[in-house]
Formats: sequence, C-alpha cells, structure tokens
Amino acid sequence: MNNIICQNIKQRLSLREPLVEALDVLSRLVDKLALVKPAKQEDKEVDEVTYKQYLQEELRKVQEICPSCKDFERDFPSFAFSIATGIGKTRLMGACIAYLYLKKGIKHFFILAPNLTLYEKLMCDFGDPSYEKYVFRGISEFVHNEPYVITGDNYNSARSLFSDNQIQINIFNISKFNTESKEGGKKGTPKMRRLSEYLGQSYFDYLASLDDLVILMDEAHRYHADASKKAINELRPILGLEMTATPTDEKGKSFKNIIYEYNLAQALADGKYVKIPTVAKRRNFVRGNMTDEELDILKIEDAVSVHEHTKLSLEMYAMNNHLPLVKPFILIVCKNIQHAKETYNRIENDMFGGRYAGKVLQIDSSTKKDEEVDRLFISLEKPDNQIEIVIHVNMLKEGWDVTNLYTIVPLRAADAPILVEQQIGRGLRLPYGGKRTGVADVDKLTVIAHENFEAVIAKANDPNSVLSKVTYVELDNDDLASIQGKVVKAATQMDAEEQRTVQKATTETEKKNSQAIMDAKRAVWKVIPLMNSSVKSAKDLSSPEIISRIKSLTREEIIKHTQAVNPIFADEEAKPLLAEVDNVVEIVVKYFIDNIIEIPRMTIQQETYRAEFKWFDLDVSSGFDLPALKEEIIRVSLGVGEKSVDILQVVSGRKFDMPVNQIVNVLIDHDEIDYDENAELLYHLAGQAIDAIASHLEHKEDLPKIVNQFKTVIGNNIYAQMQHHFVMTPIGYMKPKVLPFTGISEQHITEINGFGRIDYRDTVKRGDVPKYIFTGFLKSYYTECKFDSQTELDFANVLESDNSVLKWLRPAPNQFNIYWANGSKRYEPDFIVETADCIYMVETKAKKDLTTEEVQAKKKAAEEYCKNASEYTQTNGGKPWKYHLLRHDMVDKSKSFDYLMAIS
Repeated sequence: MNNIICQNIKQRLSLREPLVEALDVLSRLVDKLALVKPAKQEDKEVDEVTYKQYLQEELRKVQEICPSCKDFERDFPSFAFSIATGIGKTRLMGACIAYLYLKKGIKHFFILAPNLTLYEKLMCDFGDPSYEKYVFRGISEFVHNEPYVITGDNYNSARSLFSDNQIQINIFNISKFNTESKEGGKKGTPKMRRLSEYLGQSYFDYLASLDDLVILMDEAHRYHADASKKAINELRPILGLEMTATPTDEKGKSFKNIIYEYNLAQALADGKYVKIPTVAKRRNFVRGNMTDEELDILKIEDAVSVHEHTKLSLEMYAMNNHLPLVKPFILIVCKNIQHAKETYNRIENDMFGGRYAGKVLQIDSSTKKDEEVDRLFISLEKPDNQIEIVIHVNMLKEGWDVTNLYTIVPLRAADAPILVEQQIGRGLRLPYGGKRTGVADVDKLTVIAHENFEAVIAKANDPNSVLSKVTYVELDNDDLASIQGKVVKAATQMDAEEQRTVQKATTETEKKNSQAIMDAKRAVWKVIPLMNSSVKSAKDLSSPEIISRIKSLTREEIIKHTQAVNPIFADEEAKPLLAEVDNVVEIVVKYFIDNIIEIPRMTIQQETYRAEFKWFDLDVSSGFDLPALKEEIIRVSLGVGEKSVDILQVVSGRKFDMPVNQIVNVLIDHDEIDYDENAELLYHLAGQAIDAIASHLEHKEDLPKIVNQFKTVIGNNIYAQMQHHFVMTPIGYMKPKVLPFTGISEQHITEINGFGRIDYRDTVKRGDVPKYIFTGFLKSYYTECKFDSQTELDFANVLESDNSVLKWLRPAPNQFNIYWANGSKRYEPDFIVETADCIYMVETKAKKDLTTEEVQAKKKAAEEYCKNASEYTQTNGGKPWKYHLLRHDMVDKSKSFDYLMAIS
C-alpha cells in the first residue's frame, strides 16, 4: 500500500493512471535517495573522486527500483519521465512538487521553460489559483500557505525569498540565465548572474546556495546541449526531474536516465487520454494531371467538410450533456511563407463563398510580431474566438496545448509519413476532462492525406511508428457534399399542441392569450419533475396537496424566468402567466400522467468495491519488548542567583484505560480504518500485542502504564502490518436510490442541408436514413426523430402501427444515468416502449455485434437498471421493466412488436 501522502495527492489532483504510476516511482526513489548537497570546497576544485562516488551510490539506489536508468547525465541525481503529449506532464510536475514538500519538507523548486510560450503558461499553471488549469487545486495545505511564485520578471523585487514556511517556486525561461545580455552592443553577464544589492549576491548564486533546491525541466530534451547542461549543473540542485515526450538529445541519442515511460504508442493503445487519430482521403481519388494548386484546393475542401461535420457533432454533444461548447479548428501546414500567404488569400477571398472570411489565421515568421495575431493564436480554445482555420509554417513549438484542434491538412509534404507523425501530436489533446467521451466525432482527430494516403499506410506497417495505431478512412463524395447543417431542438407533442393553438387564434388578443396559456403550461411542465421525491408514482401527482405545491412552485418559476429574461418588465410579463396557473396545472398534470412513460430516476454505477482488512495474526517477533519508563518532573530554578536543576518522581493517581482499548483507540485514528467494519480484527490484533508485551514484563501491574507510554508506537506497528492485508474486493453494482420518474430531456438533432424533414412512412435510400429528420409520429413524445440506420427506422414504423404499443420514446443522450466500462461511459438506449403490462428498453444491434464485449457490457448495465426499476415500480403499483437486445436482421415493418420481443 502506498504512503498516505502519495495517496492523497493522487486523489486530490485526480491524476490519470500513467501519472499515478509515475508518482509512485518518484515516491519510492526519493525515499531511498540522500537528497543532500555533497560537501564542496569553495576555494579549490571539488574532490572529484568523492563526488563521483556519491553519484555512483545514488545511481545504484535508483537502479534497484529502475534498472533501465543507466546514468544521471548531469552532475547531480536527475531522472526523466517520458510522458506522451496530452497526458499531463505539467500536472505531474505539480504532483511531484506537492509530494516533495509534504513528505520531505523541500521548499525550493526551480522550473525551467524552453520558450516564452511555455514560460507564460507555467506561470499561470503554478501561480494563479483562479486559473482553470491551476495544478495545485485540491491540495489543502496550499490553500492557506499558497506557494510563492518567483519568475524571470519579478525575481529582483521578490520579498519572500527567506520565508521559513512558504514554498517557493521559481519559473524561468532558459534564456534568462543561459544567454548573455548585450550592454552597449557588447555581450555582458546575464542579469540573474549579476550582483543583487538586496541579496548580497546574484540571484543565480542565491539559488545555487540553497541546500534543498529541486529543478524541474519542462520539455527536457531542450536542455541537453552543452551550454544548457553547463548552466543547469552550476545550480547544483539536490534533485532534477525531467519531463519530455521526446526523450532524445540534440544528436538523436536516447536519454539514459528514464525512470518511467508512457509514450504516444502506449497512449494510443490504451485509448483513454488522447484523440483517435484518423488519416483520410477522398474515395476513388486519383491525382492524374491535377496541379499542386488544384490538389491544395481539394484537400482544403475535404478538410472543411470534415470540420463542419465535427463542429455539428461537438455542438450536439455539448447541448445534450449540458457542457460548454468546444469550437473546433483546422490546422493547415504549408511548405513556406509564400505558400502560406497564397493559401490564406485563397480561403479568405475565393473559396466557400466568403463563409470563412475573417476566420483564418496565418502564423509564421512574417506574422509572429503582430500582437493581434498572437492574441488570437493564444485564445484559440475560447468560444468567442472566431478563428476556424490556422495556417502555419513550422511555427508551432512546445507549449502549444490546445484541445480543440480536430483536423490537420499537410499541404505539399515532402515526406508525408514523417510530417504526419510529427504533426499528429498537435491535435491529440482531448477537451471535456482530457478523456474520451465515447462519441466518435468528439474523440476523433482527422489528418487529410490524399496523394500520400498509401505512403502513410505503408509507414504504419512499421511497428515502431506511432502511425501503427492510426485508423484510415476514405471520405465519400456524397457525405462530403452533405455535411453542412445546424443543430435544432426536436419538436415534441407539446410543441405541436402549441402550434395548433396559435394557428387557431385569429386576433392579436387571442394570440397573446394563447401564448400566455402555453407559457404557463411550460412552466408547470418544468416544475413537475421536482415532485419525484414527494410521490411514489406519477398518478400521485393529482392529489390535492401535490397540485397545491405544483401551483406554488410554478408561480416561483414564472417570476424567476421573467426576471432573468427581462428584469425591467418582469412583473408585466409575468402577470398574464400567473393568472393562468390555476387554470392549467391540473390539465398539464393529467397530460403528464397520461402521455409520459414513467422513467424511474436512478444512477447505475458499475462495479463497486469493498475495501477491507483481511483477518491475520500479528507478527510479534520484534517491537513489543518495551520497558517501563519512569515518570519524572524536571525543575529548574529562575532568577540571578545560583542555577539548580532537580528531578522529582511523579506520584501517579491516574487509572489507565484497559490496555486493549488504548491500542484500539490509536488504530481508529487512521482514516482508512472503519471501526464498525473492523472491530473484531482490531481487538484481535490489539489483544495479541498486549499478550506479547506482557510476556516480557517482570511486573505485570506495569502493563497499563507501559501501553499508555508507547501506545502510538504500538499502534503504528500494528497499522503497518495491517497495510499488508488490505484488499479491494469487487461487489457488483451500487444499489441506487430510485425516484419514481424524471423529466423528459430536450432532444437535439442535426438538420443537414439538402435533406431536412420527411414523413417516417416515406421511402428513402438506406444510406440516406441518418441524414433525414423523420416526422409524423403520434405515439412518440418527440414528433420528429433521427435514426442511425434503416433498422431503427423500420422499428419505429412497427411501434407506430402496432396496437399493443401505447407510447414510445427515442431517448436523448442524457436521459438515463446508466454507466458501464468501470463507470467511464454512459449507455444510451435506442428505444423505450410502453405496452399495457410492461415497459421495454430496446437496443437494435447488428447480428455480428451481439456477442461483442462492448454490447454485452452495455446489456449488463441496462439489465441492472431494469431490475432496480422493476423492484421499485412493482412495489408502487407500476409496470415491470425488461431489456431486449434485438437483432437487426429480424426487424422489418411487417413484424409485430410482440413477435420481436419474443425472439432473441
């Protein structure tokens, strides 16, 4: 079991699994290392033999844990973490600092940045608690003792340098102490190496004099050149921690001091923390006599088509899950500045009918001094940034870590596979918590290849290439032509009723009154789900006391809404709605009872674990032979006369608690030990400890006193042994709290240009089904739906025509809280169907997929929901729930619903 400090840091910082493993390695290493600065003689050369022996001994300790570490490569113990881009190297640095401070008391840290972009980013990451990516959020010890950040801009005026308690984090760009400054056109001493009147020495010398300095090198491959290495060695830290995604030096040689590696290939294979990289080209593409310019245009057109599709998918995902909108952008890689200018002008002025005018950013050496370009580039992730296409020429260096790059277009690549391999890391970072969502278009990065498609695939045959984890798709001409559209809210039966009511109104007064009635009904509709903790089933909503509560809450909702929308005229706008509340509440409640499928509200969380200490016998072979200490008082005289010290024996009048109880009280102070769960084991172990102590005593009556004197030591001894018998046992799904019903979520769907809406009974091409919005449904809560396949559309036809089906629902993505894949993915059923005696959760699946691990895992989670739903509804007069996995080849419009539910 890892030490408690390490465990707490992992939990508080929500570290991903690779970072947890990396922190574990660090904790094991620093517990072995000396972490001291070897004595050096300032007036003459260092005793090289002694110093080399020290480094060799420290390296030997490291190799006991990490045999692959062959050399520190510096004049101090230093080791590297090889962590793929996007996994969280900066968060790991924060975890390392927190651990070294909390466990080892180290207070002085020096973070080295390779360039200005990373330097500015690191200042926010470590120095701004309000910043969304602040690395120490969750570390309670840093809330009231906030780390003091000293930078290359404020070190001369820093006033907390000598604080005994406050942790100090120095953040410097390598150029601040590795580059000679110019004075009068001549080279001079770097500023931080010049004498500071405040310090009485240079800031560099001040850092080098610290006896607990730890240096952290971000993008560590940048500091293996001779000048950088020399400057870092001169700081003489007690420890170096190197972070990089590319652990090779300037000569291409691999680092010899790697202690933990989680490279891009591993990240892609794990499929958790980076986007799914995809290489694409136009189907049936043949270059023929196509010029370079014509090929550029084709690739840009396809990139924009993919981009538009991705933008719709991200908008849909954000709306359905009530999350912030992520705005994607395209990265176009040009061969030189002239090529970049031509591409910029082409997109701005000639292509797409001007749709992307003002949304293109050129970033290269000809634009990098433009402040507006820099501002737009830095703020690419922000939703209010209008840029959707970035054109660059080899200007994207380390520290550029946006999460919203979704499409990459290398134009005129001389060596396409190498370029793709290099550029692919730019877009692998994920939004939404840095984890895959399970929605392909939200998790996918697309590289447009075309003329180099086969070359990239050939490169992927090399198992050492990261491209071996890349998937390949050919873009269909029809798909590319129909990708544009917009996200709309699916209409409901209530929307249809409102439309009919408004159409019947002939005068302005009638229209106004009709609108007031419908707005009041919508307010009631919003309030009804709040009653699910006050009733056992939907039919109980019609009781007088619940009706009265709904009326009261509806009035509050109307007032709150009008004040939020139009605070100046809120009272005037609310008045006609409030007047209708008493008239509409019972109507809306009856409509809810009669027309809504009662979907019990619960969360199905996969696989809980029981943490427990297994039964064992205490090892009492050492640590329990304890002496009875004398209890004494020391007395010292005061004043100017002769000083005297005398010792008095304590006459004790205390009655000590039973020895076993004293030990148990110490043990339950540990957070991990639950007394109720482990009482029998605790008394068993405490009893064995007491017996062992008593066996060594000459005077048994001293036992309570000895235990009182050594109870903390005894407790820690027992707890250390308990840790070796701590296990996590899976016990299945958590038992959910069930409420009788939940509101029906808004459904957002994409309206694709050129397709639009069509009656569900009309015939369409099988491949076009996902593109249309189908309308005309009478039994569904939504009057319009989209379907992923012909099978789903055919099944909807069955539901509408079959008399045994009372109502059905195609649930919105966030309608159910059913989780699978260790709780990381949400299950979204295809259909909910209600009949006279049952409610079915139905999933349609291709026959070949029925037995796959994913489908079976979803099935297990869905069946758990239905089991808990049935237990609740049958206890409260409702209908049972059943889950049915339906083979696609069994579905056609002529089948009955009962027949389809009878087959498996």
